Amino acid sequence: MSRQTSDTSREDQDLTDLPPALRSADGVQPRPILWTITIVAITMSLFQMYTAGIEPLGLFYQRSAHLGFILFLAFLIFPVTGTARPRGSVGWIIDAICLTAAFLSGFYIFYFLDDIINRAGWWSRTDIVMGIIATLAVLEASRRVVGLGMTIIGLIAIAYALAGPRGALPGLGEWMPGILSHRGASVDRLIGQLYLGQEGIFGLPLGVAATYVFMFVLFGAFLEVTGAGKFFIDLAFAATGRKAGGPAKAAVIASAGMGSISGSAIANVVTTGAFTIPLMKKLGYKPKEAGGIEAAASTGGQITPPLMGAGAFLISEYTNVPYIDIVMVSIFPAILYLGTVYLFVHLVAMKASMTGLSAADLPIVRNVLAAGWQFIVPLVVLIYLLVNNISPTRVGFWAILSVIAVTAVRAGFTLIVLDPKNGTPLTLDRLKASILSGLALIAKALELGARNAVAVSVACAVAGIIVGVVGLTGLGLKFSSMMISLSGGSLPLALVFVLLASLILGMGLPVTAAYIVLIVLVGPALHNEFGVPLLIAHLVVFWYSQDSNVTPPIALAGFAGAAIAGSKPMETSMQAWKYAKGLYLIPAFMVFNPEIIMGGETWYVIWTGIIIVIGLVGFAAAIEGYLFTWMDTLSRLLVVPGVIAIFNPDELIEAAGALVVLALLAWNWLKSRRAQTITRTG
Repeated sequence: MSRQTSDTSREDQDLTDLPPALRSADGVQPRPILWTITIVAITMSLFQMYTAGIEPLGLFYQRSAHLGFILFLAFLIFPVTGTARPRGSVGWIIDAICLTAAFLSGFYIFYFLDDIINRAGWWSRTDIVMGIIATLAVLEASRRVVGLGMTIIGLIAIAYALAGPRGALPGLGEWMPGILSHRGASVDRLIGQLYLGQEGIFGLPLGVAATYVFMFVLFGAFLEVTGAGKFFIDLAFAATGRKAGGPAKAAVIASAGMGSISGSAIANVVTTGAFTIPLMKKLGYKPKEAGGIEAAASTGGQITPPLMGAGAFLISEYTNVPYIDIVMVSIFPAILYLGTVYLFVHLVAMKASMTGLSAADLPIVRNVLAAGWQFIVPLVVLIYLLVNNISPTRVGFWAILSVIAVTAVRAGFTLIVLDPKNGTPLTLDRLKASILSGLALIAKALELGARNAVAVSVACAVAGIIVGVVGLTGLGLKFSSMMISLSGGSLPLALVFVLLASLILGMGLPVTAAYIVLIVLVGPALHNEFGVPLLIAHLVVFWYSQDSNVTPPIALAGFAGAAIAGSKPMETSMQAWKYAKGLYLIPAFMVFNPEIIMGGETWYVIWTGIIIVIGLVGFAAAIEGYLFTWMDTLSRLLVVPGVIAIFNPDELIEAAGALVVLALLAWNWLKSRRAQTITRTG
């Protein structure tokens, strides 16, 4: 494929607007530190693979070792002086202290676990001191890797736990409203909860990050270094490039494919966007539209199975629903979301009379598949093992081995069969060089996987602090009471509050952490008080937690898209917010029509699927003012009550709303046919 219009490389992009986790300090790091990072990262990945596929470790052993590795890497990769300046003498002293704290944070629990368990709550002074050191290390790592916002929220949670008449900071309790007041916790009790128990730093979020998430992130790294990203992008361009708005449609499909291996909206933007955004601009999309489309499409990667940005694993652990079931029920909603973005892209292209790319600028499907068939095999292996109820951690292990195997087979076939046919003989030197190249590729993937896991694991550790405080103070029950009181028992109003809370949390927390905190606070109310099925409550909160990627004023994926497109961040974010409207509508439909997720009579499930498609098409057409041709103002206004009626669980009201929307869309189609007839005859 010709890439003449895709000359925007990651090195050329202005990434200063991106979160710290997407920046690298490698440019100012001394070579010995870079080698140290490589060695530690590879060692961590090998340790994780060993415990995933050969010799599993106990809960606390696995999580404490994982935390030690992650914190050590975080302080090595992100200096205290920032990513643009060398450490200097003072920086080295500070980072040496942090690296020591990182090592001790994991080593102490790993080595003295039996003694700590035997003390059964009667913590020693050393236990408490080590807990304080670990908590501070986690917060500092969060500041460097994730951002100051999450660190501040973690500190507020700690201050809240210590406030109260019996707490270490009783004065703060006087400032809290009565419903938020509690008796307060001492430092010893708080540290026991956060570091020496199963509900704090070493709780469920870090447990999921240390097992399932890491293995799938490592799996994605192996696919990335072997060229799977280019394969998915080329396949998407081959499938849609000739259609109106082809590059934008390719962005939607490629982002879904990349999402299945990366699970990160921002990572999707900076990888697929480097190719798709310049092509969209060339085709006629405004820079803000190109960046917004890529941001909205990339957000779909975080709700697209199998990885779902670590969400599927967390939902599975919290609900005790098998991971494969989470994946299966998430397929149709993900298709609906990506289909909605695709439809918006199509309508914009049709309104502007855009055409696709020429055949000369596009790859041929046959050639793409011939060059990248090996990337399909690991995905088939992954799905096969999941369907057979193999542990997700072990599935990740075997999926990684399958990537190595098929890549080696492909390289060997090329070296032994194809090259000699083309006149390049096989020699011992070429064989040695090929083997060394393969080992270097494996080492690169092992390092990249560990690096990519740093941000999500640090976020999960801080989320563990917040979850631990919620459990210690009973804040979850109080928050549920507040939510019920403010909503007046109205479920639609409660969903609006959940959406607003997710947006506010998303300004300071990454998506995974926002989901964890929000589900602990509002999940019980949605399930117990409003009667929302447990799985749907988790899916709704998880979907709404994605909105910080595309919703101003803090739209991280939108900002990344703006950096590549050369557009204004806020304008790009507004476009992303428009294209990502399915992120708000589809979860609400799940709540009022749970059969789409929970199942039921076949005819009703099919009916439910059809009417949501009708509703989303009508909504997109009303927003853009175009479907088959331009829509008049009255038609756009009448679509709105029809779409609202479709969300009603009453079958008659649903049917009436669907008929209204279908009638308006049919009228629009007739207008377009009439206009075409006049054009042909006139």
